[in-house]
Amino acid sequence: MFQFTSIIATAIPSTIEWNSNVALTMIVCNIVAIAIGKFTIKYPSAGPQLPSPALFGGMGFPALLATTSLGHLIGVGVILGLANLGAL
Repeated sequence: MFQFTSIIATAIPSTIEWNSNVALTMIVCNIVAIAIGKFTIKYPSAGPQLPSPALFGGMGFPALLATTSLGHLIGVGVILGLANLGAL
């Protein structure tokens, strides 16, 4: 009988463990995404406001949620890419 588990186990690459460099990379990617969103979202202050809007440049909750979601997507790609290169 053919065993799928041996093929699947060899096809999955090992991933980097969470450490301070990975955390710093994710934070930087989120800050970059927030900065990009601040200048490209047409109405960044629309929707419910955050408790301290000055901390996030006057952005509303929907804009912050969108930019940090983008930041996490960028961060995952950057972390996996840097880990694959051996830089993390």
